[in-house]
Amino acid sequence: MILKNKNIIISAGATGVGWAAAKILHNRGANIFLCDINKSAVKKINANKIYKNKIYAFLCNADEEKEIIDFFKNIQKITNKIDCLINNVGISGPTGLIEKLSYKDWEQTLKTNVIGHFLFTKHAIPMLKKNKSGSIINISSTAGIYGFPLRSPYASSKWATIGFTKTAAMELGKFKIRVNAILPGSIKGVRMNKVIKAQAKSLGVSEKKVEQEFLSASSMSCWIEENDIGKLCSFLISDDGNKISGQSIAVDGNGLR
Repeated sequence: MILKNKNIIISAGATGVGWAAAKILHNRGANIFLCDINKSAVKKINANKIYKNKIYAFLCNADEEKEIIDFFKNIQKITNKIDCLINNVGISGPTGLIEKLSYKDWEQTLKTNVIGHFLFTKHAIPMLKKNKSGSIINISSTAGIYGFPLRSPYASSKWATIGFTKTAAMELGKFKIRVNAILPGSIKGVRMNKVIKAQAKSLGVSEKKVEQEFLSASSMSCWIEENDIGKLCSFLISDDGNKISGQSIAVDGNGLR
């Protein structure tokens, strides 16, 4: 078990990519401390005896620093040692032309996707320094290197994540803390279905057409599975990835645009 007894924090970890990662990391020996705004998902995880004393789920709104502070206090009641933070929290943001979007649209997307990552990182660093090593993984997107028409707030937030990753890696390297970004391509799931529907409506085309556009954006013409992200997280957290830092690694079937 390559992650035996490693303690891992995952923001927005009760559903989607975060939960897929949590299960993979748990199966490889890690203890998981996750938070999420989804009350029913958090309750369901905590009620499952399989995860008792192995996966701890807490309710937390990533837009509120006080709730993040409380989340870390709850972790410290259980352990003073963490090995990794996965900054998974993020929202899709609005769909539309730049001139049609509102200030509030932009503000909310940047608050969750950029400030949220900053706040979790800020409060995780002291615990990672105490551990004298560790890993931070920021979930970005290939939109952060290619751009994304009609999704300017989202693309901008994911560019910011890459800049934050590089800077944090520079600051934390002397403490043996590695910082990397994972850039998923089009991930199959509920969020992508919503994106396709919104984009089809905005462009006045069929959802099938938009779906084909997403698939043709990679040379492998494939959807990325939620588990694919968790598997890369596992590698970066493990000792096999102990010299990898400051990198932005795409999981996108070789994106073409």
